[in-house]
Amino acid sequence: MRNTRAFNEAVADTLAELARRGVTVRPGTVADTIERNIRAVAAQLGIQERSAWRYFDPAGLAASIAKQRQAAEDDSAPGQVGRAPMPPVDNPELALILAGVPDALEESGGDLYSVIVNVAVNAWMAGHIHGEDGCTGCRDKRPTGADWQARMAAITAMQPDITKWFDREVWTAALNDTGYSVTRT
Repeated sequence: MRNTRAFNEAVADTLAELARRGVTVRPGTVADTIERNIRAVAAQLGIQERSAWRYFDPAGLAASIAKQRQAAEDDSAPGQVGRAPMPPVDNPELALILAGVPDALEESGGDLYSVIVNVAVNAWMAGHIHGEDGCTGCRDKRPTGADWQARMAAITAMQPDITKWFDREVWTAALNDTGYSVTRT
């Protein structure tokens, strides 16, 4: 399916519609979505995939993707921070994780995969600590015990300016100081 002209045009048209709406999505994600949708339509209607293209609407798909993206952004808007899965505003532990990214990138020699794994594991553990303060398996194994507020206070006491890492310019400057940057090829 992916090697057909119809497929390539569908991806290009959908990406153009998304760009017109100011939404950036990885082309591979759009291609995967189109492939799933065409296969689903063909299966539901009992027709061949090549016949399902007549039901494809790039503008409609782009509108759907844009709506989903907007809903995700609305869920993480400043007024919504603090609800799962977002931590509270100015969470010192999240700032600590953000602060570690430039150093981890430098220490790993630019291995982005290992940096992402490190961030994911640290975020996972932070989520466990925040969400599982009542976990009997965790009691007495942390310096601050099972008191999440005490943990946040301890982090802030160790690094009073830790929330500076929420400033995109501070983080980007630290990243650039490592000699690395993010560019699109």
